[in-house]
Parts: sequence; C-alpha cells; structure tokens
Amino acid sequence: MIDLHSHVLPGVDDGPRTLDESLAILRAAAEDGITRIAATPHVRDDHPTSPETMERGVDELNRAARDAGIPIDVLPGGELDIEYAARLDDATLARFGLGGNATVLLLECPYSGWPLDLRDVVFRLAARGFSVVLAHPERNPDVQADPELLRPLVDAGVLVQLTAASIEGRAGSSARRTSRVLLDGGLAQLIAGDAHAPQVRAVGLASAAAGLGDAALARWLTEDVPAAVVAGSPLPARPKQGKRRFFGLLHP
Repeated sequence: MIDLHSHVLPGVDDGPRTLDESLAILRAAAEDGITRIAATPHVRDDHPTSPETMERGVDELNRAARDAGIPIDVLPGGELDIEYAARLDDATLARFGLGGNATVLLLECPYSGWPLDLRDVVFRLAARGFSVVLAHPERNPDVQADPELLRPLVDAGVLVQLTAASIEGRAGSSARRTSRVLLDGGLAQLIAGDAHAPQVRAVGLASAAAGLGDAALARWLTEDVPAAVVAGSPLPARPKQGKRRFFGLLHP
C-alpha cells in the first residue's frame, strides 16, 4: 500500500519530536503493509515549513530507515493550508508536490467552516499547472451536513482523500458516516493514515481497507490511485461496486 499523508518528519510540525519517534511510525507503517509513505508536514502560518526543511527531513529519514532496516520509502510532500498555498510561487509549490509529483498538491480541508472560494482556488491552481488532493473533508461539519458540497470539486478533477481513522470510526461517528456516503457516492479516491504518532497507527490502512468489505475497491483506494498520483499517470477506473459489507452493514 501507499500512504500519501503523514506527519512523520521529526521536529517539524505537530508530529513526532524525535527521530526515534519517526522511526517508530515507519516501523508500524511497514508492519501494516505500507511500502511508500509521503511525508506531508503542515505548511501554514503556525507551521511555515519550507521546502528545504521538508526535503532535508525526507533525505535524513530515508537514510535512518535504511540504517534501521525498515523496508519503506519516504516520499516528499506537504499538507498545504488553502490560503497559505495561494501565497506561494509555482517553484515552491512544485517542491511540495505530493509523493514527488510536482503537479499535485495536498490541500488541507479545514476542520470547521467551508471555504466558499475553494472551487476558485482549484481553478486558479489548475491554471498554474497544479491539480489538487483534498485531505480529510469528511471531518468538516459542513461536508458532514451536505456531502454533495464535494461534487463540483470532484467533477473539476479534485481527488478526495479520506483518513483511515474516519473510516474505522476513531474520528467519530459523523466522520465515519460521511466517509461511507462519500465512498458510496463515488466522491472519494484515496485513503491515507495522517499519522502524527506511532500509537495513531495501531490501527492503520490495512484494517480500514479490510473494513470496506470490497477487496477491489480497497486496492484501488490504497494502491492503484496513490500509485497513479505518484507516477503522474491517468487515474485507473474505479472498480464496479457490488454488494459489500461496509462497517458491518450490507450495502448494495
């Protein structure tokens, strides 16, 4: 599996403070079946991570993982605040490209309030040559009240990334229910861990994927789509949805 959202770099944002803590996250991720993980530190006013800091952290963490015998590759990236990203020039944005793809940006969906200009932001970024992955919108109360808010964005090419904790219910019943609605409505294309500490990964992508009750869909969300994002390849077709057990319930 490929995890395109993590806060694994030590001492950079609200993730691990030490290299040992970072390596503990990587060990847990590798044990969960993850072979590649994107380091996506916050890039916003309270954590104004520079591309130099991110790139240096990725290089150092990859070396440390190899030395520790952890079979996982750490990829570059960043989780960019929507307004903060708009202030960055093209060259800087490209260095934060998700998984090393300089044309794809991971934008942080706010946990409260819905940015009314988000579609305009997406179009402006597209005009500059960037496409968008939107992180954890299922945790936003406005999306929980009206998941169709995401339909125009998805129709415009935005990829929606759900958090494993939301799918499993660890982020609350509303996020869990909204994740189900988004998946059933074809409004989500990725699952990611968003790990900040090793214990957050005690239940990771593997159990979230298994909980979908649809092996083909799980593979698409955790392997096929993220691999296409990293490679800059066309998105593979979504598997046809049959009857499946989702969160313990039977869905058509």
